[in-house]
Amino acid sequence: MIHKFAALLLLLLPASGLFLSNANAQRIQTEFDVRLVAEGLQFPWGMAFMPDGQVLVTEKVGRLRIIAPDGHISEPIKGVPAVFVQQQGGLLDVALDPEFAKNRIIYLSYAEPEGFKASTAVARAELKDGSLENLKVIFRQLPKTEGGVHFGSRLVFAPDGNLFITLGDRGNYLEEAQKTDNYFGKIIRIRPDGSIPADNPFVNDPKAKPEIWSYGHRSVQGAAINPKTGALWIHEHGPKGGDEINIPEPGKNYGWPKASYGTHYDLTPIKDEHAGQGFEEPIYHWTPSIAPSGMVFYNGNLFPGWRGGLFVGALVGRHIARLTLDNDKIRNEEKLLLNTVRFRDIEQGPDGALYLLTDEENGKLLKLTPKQ
Repeated sequence: MIHKFAALLLLLLPASGLFLSNANAQRIQTEFDVRLVAEGLQFPWGMAFMPDGQVLVTEKVGRLRIIAPDGHISEPIKGVPAVFVQQQGGLLDVALDPEFAKNRIIYLSYAEPEGFKASTAVARAELKDGSLENLKVIFRQLPKTEGGVHFGSRLVFAPDGNLFITLGDRGNYLEEAQKTDNYFGKIIRIRPDGSIPADNPFVNDPKAKPEIWSYGHRSVQGAAINPKTGALWIHEHGPKGGDEINIPEPGKNYGWPKASYGTHYDLTPIKDEHAGQGFEEPIYHWTPSIAPSGMVFYNGNLFPGWRGGLFVGALVGRHIARLTLDNDKIRNEEKLLLNTVRFRDIEQGPDGALYLLTDEENGKLLKLTPKQ
């Protein structure tokens, strides 16, 4: 049965197709139901499906929970590290080790406090009987700084077993993201134990941080591996406009804060020219900003018409963006669940459904399934 909250969402959608497209896009008649799985989560941020169909969900306030397929929410998992809860800071993403079925290891990204300062940290631990054991911090964004914005921070395992960590610039616009001697505005690539892969692009540069994969990023809150190519895709928040999708390549510079398709909040202009300044052009961008968060490639069987597509949650946009791809180019965009709620994360479940986390004090886990 469709929950009353989901029914309200459906009332906001057009009867002819159950999602909206932009003016230049072809309407695709893919009908779906929105079902409530669980509610009562306090600002949920990230999720990861376990082999048994249960899903780990982080709450930004510092709690980690397990949600069963029937919607039952566990008590908070014990042993979660202390987090800095302020503005965008808190307990953020969660990921499973590639060998989770054997070792029960999970990874958490979070704003780690140190007095009035904080930075993004990543820890790994064993999930056993409702608690985390043998927790170890494997990466810290240093130095720690004041403020509660731009922590990143998605966790994605590549096909080769290495771990990508997305980091924000911590609100620092003084071109720190352009330098390779710090961790501001970077994509990080490490091994699961925190060691550094020998083929990282700056591993032999004594003046650079060897964990860096790419740089010149602003605030990256979405990341996913393209199942066709094995490449990492990310999206990042622009300032006032200029949200970007990039395919970060090793050692490449993506321009922030010298290049953006947006402007500073005080309306100071930024050059939108990327390539002309020696930077990588985004493959797609949004102006005005949709404030993207969460990202997944769909390769399930429940929605054949959606296979191969890229899905992005929108906070300010209050919708789910469905992007149609042609290899590494985005050809089309449709808006699902337009003008409904802030969507923080989106994942494909083992059943082939799409699962959504809403960014609110009474946060919800929703499920998209074909229309019955």
